[in-house]
Amino acid sequence: MGDSSCVSCGECVQACPTGALMESNLLDDNGTKNAKPDRKVDSLCPYCGVGCQLTYNIQNEKIISVDGRDGPANKNRLCVKGRFGFDYIHNPERLTVPLIRKSDKPKDPLEKIDPLNPLTHFREASWDEALDLAARKLKEILNSSGDKSLAGFGCAKGSNEEAYLFQKLIRTGFKNNNVDHCTRMCHASSVAALMETIGSGAVTAPVSEIQNADVAIVIGARPTQNHPVAATFIKNAVKKNGLKLIIMDPRKQDLSRISEKSLQFTPGADVALLNAMINTIIEEGLVDRQYIEKNTEGYKDLKEHIKDFTPEEMSDICGISPSEIRETARLFANAKSAMIFWGMGISQHIHGTDNSRCLISLAMITGNIGRKGTGLHPLRGQNNVQGASDVGLIPMVFPDYQPISDSKNLKFFENYWQTKLDPNPGLTVVEIMESIYNKSIKGLYVMGENPAMSDPNANHAREALARLEILIVQDIFLTETAYLADIVLPASAFPEKTGTFTNTDRRVQLAKKAVNPPGKAKQDLWIIQELAKRMGLNWNYNGPDEVYDELSKCMESMKNITWERLVKDGAVTYPCDDENKPGNEVIFGEGFPTNNKKGKLVPAKLISPDEKPDEKYPLVLTTGRLLEHWHTGSMTSRSKVLNTIEPQPYVHLSKNEMKKNNFSQDEQVQLSTRRGKVSVKVRFDKMIPDGMVFMPFCFENAPANLLTNQALDPDGKIPELKYCAAKIEKLTA
Repeated sequence: MGDSSCVSCGECVQACPTGALMESNLLDDNGTKNAKPDRKVDSLCPYCGVGCQLTYNIQNEKIISVDGRDGPANKNRLCVKGRFGFDYIHNPERLTVPLIRKSDKPKDPLEKIDPLNPLTHFREASWDEALDLAARKLKEILNSSGDKSLAGFGCAKGSNEEAYLFQKLIRTGFKNNNVDHCTRMCHASSVAALMETIGSGAVTAPVSEIQNADVAIVIGARPTQNHPVAATFIKNAVKKNGLKLIIMDPRKQDLSRISEKSLQFTPGADVALLNAMINTIIEEGLVDRQYIEKNTEGYKDLKEHIKDFTPEEMSDICGISPSEIRETARLFANAKSAMIFWGMGISQHIHGTDNSRCLISLAMITGNIGRKGTGLHPLRGQNNVQGASDVGLIPMVFPDYQPISDSKNLKFFENYWQTKLDPNPGLTVVEIMESIYNKSIKGLYVMGENPAMSDPNANHAREALARLEILIVQDIFLTETAYLADIVLPASAFPEKTGTFTNTDRRVQLAKKAVNPPGKAKQDLWIIQELAKRMGLNWNYNGPDEVYDELSKCMESMKNITWERLVKDGAVTYPCDDENKPGNEVIFGEGFPTNNKKGKLVPAKLISPDEKPDEKYPLVLTTGRLLEHWHTGSMTSRSKVLNTIEPQPYVHLSKNEMKKNNFSQDEQVQLSTRRGKVSVKVRFDKMIPDGMVFMPFCFENAPANLLTNQALDPDGKIPELKYCAAKIEKLTA
């Protein structure tokens, strides 16, 4: 489409009043529409955390097209992934039968296996043989190496019911809390800061509330790429309601064109910029004193701490002039109602928790929580990362964020699950991988995650996975992680299951099964339960509704949200005061869920990135997503439309960096860090500042995470995926 503003969302197709526009896959060789659905199923989008409602159009048990529905999160809208990214489930690379590694095929962390021909390294097995072997190996390790020798990686793409059962299996069957999922790679630091300051790990207001805001900050997030439907609500608020938008991002972005302020600050200098804004607001008396006195604690300490962070002192660090910092701070503080949205540009740093603390302080000192048009909103990346975290798929808390370290919570869940539980918090994703590398964890069960692609320093992660005595991978494709598996269990894709999912707005929604899994692939709930039975657990759930009933009874947040209500209404936002009332979208108007109902203002320190550019590695490497692809690409790379639009990896550079290195467009170059190197084509990108290089992490043939740094935020235990030192050079013959 050249330089047009088209984002391939297909809205024109759905909106066309004559039906003259239609999806090309519905046409025959003569250009005549010949594919018509014989049934329709209402469900949800399987991609980002926005939670768009949609309708699957099905012909002969195959999804042929998708339409947006008038759901609360999308109002009929869909992005390119939601509308055209459904065909991955029909890809010929789908796993359809359990696989067991051949005894003469040892694991090689560098080896690739053809997903269309896995029998070079695996043999087919029955479900009984695969599950019996998996359980036997796990129990042998437990008996020989103790309770801390096993771990599990759950899935943010699965349902609440699947996530709940998975963490319950690890805690009651594996007998420890070594259970985590991809929240550790995205918003773990945000959740750590939110829990510390306001006692809740979720957003305080939905995306749609931006229609009532005067001012909004979007920082460390690129909604037009990562949350495209949410971005349409932001654009509408600017164009129709006069919203003043503040964009803060080391890279330029699409929303900068409609922003009131666009601050392209120095990478890694988030705290310097945000503390300087807080300094301005406090020093100029722009705070909401009444709100601070009634709803917060710690203001005196914050005020004292922030004195050293003047715009003049911070300007050289963050790259924004003092006057621009002050103007931006005044714009936000003087708003009648303001919101803050942030993404992984905030969270994926070793100072990610401090970044979030700053944003929370900004909102609290100006009184911008708990009213219409106000709130804190970390934009969640996966369709159920909010729900998976809510139901306890993290190592230091039980469902509903109840700390394991609290003896009352431990006793409650021991009674609820009728078993003795480990009183110690478990390890996080990167910590688990390190323990595997050091051979203290010997068995790993992975459901729907792909750590061989998503973990930082992926060479190290792959070497660790190859050292396991037993690796069980439950997935829909033979992923890079499954290459190293001992047992592969073919699972169900999103449209092949019924379950609940919680979107970024705290909205619990019911997805309905549209088609059956292929071949002998099974529902994830069935697989988890069958493995649990073989581990000695007496589980007998007859469906997701029974699992939901159990989880909802131990989670205060799910109160008044019954399965029957979700079947009838489709979606309910938590918290919900009554079964006959809608959920509360804007929360904390009457205080926070803390002991004294007050939010805590926590000062943030200046912490440098773990690895700074130097003479040998002079550039800053940052990684992220593309509009057309999602996470490690296991789904979108197998979608014909999406992969056709963006089929190959590129590294993105500024014009000056291209010229400095004498690169031409599409030239094959080598990008390297202290951990590895990749060969990839280079692309000029006008959004990239000098001194930075951007690389998406979704391409198997150029894995960006071979390069990234596994240094952790001390609070959120999230790796610094957004910043490391790199160099780029021409390929030598």
